[in-house]
Amino acid sequence: MTTGRIPVGERFRGFRARLAADGVFRPQRSSVRLGHGPKVGAGPADGAPPASAPGSADAVGAADAPVVVPPRDVPPAARRRRGRGGRGGEELRVPEAEFTSYYGRPILKAPVWRWDIAAYLFTGGLAAGSSLLAAGGQLTGRPALRRAGRVTALGAVTASAYFLVNDLGRPARFHHMLRVAKPTSPMSVGTWILTAYGPAAGLAAVAEGARLLPERGVSGLARRLLPPAGQVAGLAAAAVAPALATYTGVLLAGTAVPSWHEAYPELPTIFAGSALASGAGVGLLAAPCAQAGPARRMAVAGAALELWGAHSVETRLGLLSEPYRLGTAGRLLRAGRLLTAAGVVGALAGRRSRVVSALSGTALLAASVATRFGIFHGGVASARDPKYTVLPQRERIRRRESGQV
Repeated sequence: MTTGRIPVGERFRGFRARLAADGVFRPQRSSVRLGHGPKVGAGPADGAPPASAPGSADAVGAADAPVVVPPRDVPPAARRRRGRGGRGGEELRVPEAEFTSYYGRPILKAPVWRWDIAAYLFTGGLAAGSSLLAAGGQLTGRPALRRAGRVTALGAVTASAYFLVNDLGRPARFHHMLRVAKPTSPMSVGTWILTAYGPAAGLAAVAEGARLLPERGVSGLARRLLPPAGQVAGLAAAAVAPALATYTGVLLAGTAVPSWHEAYPELPTIFAGSALASGAGVGLLAAPCAQAGPARRMAVAGAALELWGAHSVETRLGLLSEPYRLGTAGRLLRAGRLLTAAGVVGALAGRRSRVVSALSGTALLAASVATRFGIFHGGVASARDPKYTVLPQRERIRRRESGQV
């Protein structure tokens, strides 16, 4: 070795000491380890002045500053290479990681439901709202309102049965679901609700045609018996209607789909408001202005529930509100809010105008369709993107570990 040449180990120690003096690494602990002697060939023991050439800058730096080992837990913001005089230099931190899942595949299997299930959500709510409207017309002596509600309820529940059976694939599967009654299963409860509601709504609607039957013979007997039976059936259908309107919200919230599951307090409220608004739309369309009072009150109540629930799912859920604001779901829900507001304004302003009442009724029906399809598409979108599954789980774990409720 050439006389006066500084060993490599001492040069490295001096380099680390200069980094510590510049503030790149905060001194945490010395490299002196109790119970260990100097390394073979490394010169003097750690902690002693280095054997360097007199006047050498490396020797001075190594002697004046402690030898530091940079800790592994230094935050990335502190790992910077600063220039002389405190000016910023090259940044050594690792770039932000981009979130992804295993091979980019979704973590959850997205619902295989098609548009017919979204349509089923609407027709079930329409049937429930129409039965409530018909009961209101029956109890207040408004025959046009009663007739429109009963006929619409029968048509809507028939469409619901078609959409449900079409999704199941075979009609026998609906029958097989009736072999078991499971209160903890929203699907089982919903099947029994639909089974109880359908005959009552059908009998109430058939009773509206009793006046068309002949007055003599068996037909005459049916003509006399159907109206009172229709009154009982209409009230029975109205009693089951709230469960029919809201069970689909409970059904969606009971799945693992993130934006549906987290919105379990709001979905039944949204669906109840949407059912009332759609039933009010039927009344405003079919009944004369003099008999449309209950429909106008239903429109206001349904719009309040629907608008509050839609606003809540778009703001309360944090990251899981995002699918309801973006893409197809966001456009549908925004359209639903505008149509609902327009329908309520028209219902209140068009008390004496048949045209304005009909337009407001159409707007309320369209708003109900847009809201149901928007909720459906928002949930499907949240299941397809893995971040809506993993990030909320990590946040819940962090809160649990920190002791937060």
